[in-house]
Amino acid sequence: MTVRRTMHLAAHFPGVNNTTVWTDPRSGSQIDFSSFEHLARTAERGLFDFFFLAEGLRLREHKGRIHDLDVVGRPESLTVLNALAAVTERLGLAATVNATFNEPFELARRFATLDHLSGGRAAWNVVTSSDAFTGENFRRGGFLDRADRYTRAAEAVAAARAVWDSWTPGGEPGPFAHRGDHFDIAGEFGLPRSPQGRPVLIQAGDSDEGREFAASAADVIFTRHGTLEAGRAFYADVKRRLAAYGRRPEELKIMPGVTVVLGDTPAEARERAAEIRRRQISPATALLALEQVWGADLSGYDPDGPLPGFDPVPGAQLTQGRAGRGDALATAEKWRALAQEKGLSIRQTVIEASARQSFIGTPEEVAAELTDFVAREAADGFILVPQVTPGGLDDFVDRVVPLLQERGVFRTAYEGGTLRSHLGLAPTAPTD
Repeated sequence: MTVRRTMHLAAHFPGVNNTTVWTDPRSGSQIDFSSFEHLARTAERGLFDFFFLAEGLRLREHKGRIHDLDVVGRPESLTVLNALAAVTERLGLAATVNATFNEPFELARRFATLDHLSGGRAAWNVVTSSDAFTGENFRRGGFLDRADRYTRAAEAVAAARAVWDSWTPGGEPGPFAHRGDHFDIAGEFGLPRSPQGRPVLIQAGDSDEGREFAASAADVIFTRHGTLEAGRAFYADVKRRLAAYGRRPEELKIMPGVTVVLGDTPAEARERAAEIRRRQISPATALLALEQVWGADLSGYDPDGPLPGFDPVPGAQLTQGRAGRGDALATAEKWRALAQEKGLSIRQTVIEASARQSFIGTPEEVAAELTDFVAREAADGFILVPQVTPGGLDDFVDRVVPLLQERGVFRTAYEGGTLRSHLGLAPTAPTD
């Protein structure tokens, strides 16, 4: 018999990617404050733990041209969240900020400010970059080896903590100092300890380095896994790493990013999901995805025709400003096998291989499956990524959240005012 466990939920503002169905008439602006406000208010109405914003520091390029999906814009996360603090009351506010291109003192100041203004609802999603292309915006192109990115991130977090902890819980200021390979800082902090002591730390990534970094420093890990079995394996692996850092399993929440497609019947939900996938992966998007794997100009190929017969070009990179797809040859072989097995075209293969719809069904089916994932320790909760901005979360909040509450696996009211209280995490102290 599975154990009933409380579920955590968060909302991700889709940002710039092909998750969003741009052709949907309900799709709105990625820049207008009203879009951020609508999604945040919906998440708070649904009693979600937090609202999550991604970050993009440079427009991506593919074959030397700006990537079409980037031109809609991506405002700076902390600026948006400071504004949202004024129109929400309990919802956590999580900003993605790069540890490679920001300084610990300034990060500490900006997140402490958000934590004060929001009454203790701030979170920092710590991301890293060794990308020289992005680094050109900061005149740091190529200065950081990929192997050092998590080393710098861990030190950035440690240095920021030294700044946050320089004020005592009693309100007395004091000096801070951190000396390491990447940072050598000392001084005094102009803000007292914020309501949470330190903002919640989130880490996004599935690599071995990312898992270890999350086990050592994070409160939440934002991940992706498509099956219950993969989720359980990831969950067990990350949780077992915590003991090496003197931490308990409940001190790190594992929350994969997921999408949901609802229908009044299972058949309707499947039909809607298939239509969404077709609209997400246009013929042009399918060829772009193919070129990212093969590392070659495939503009002459028919998206409704077969995959290329030649192997990917070793080491080729046509897209700059985004993470690669890993082993290109392994990916190509996997796609070929899939296409051959099911008789798929290029576009159909990309649609099937890159499917992001995690939960598809009636509200009752989705609620049951989400509950099962948490009960069987494949996740502690979920970060929902809607396909439409800004109203894509409305149906889930209206139709699925009440069913989760009836099952006794999700809150019926906020019990505290801080994000740490929503997550069941203790306030931090300088001695942590």
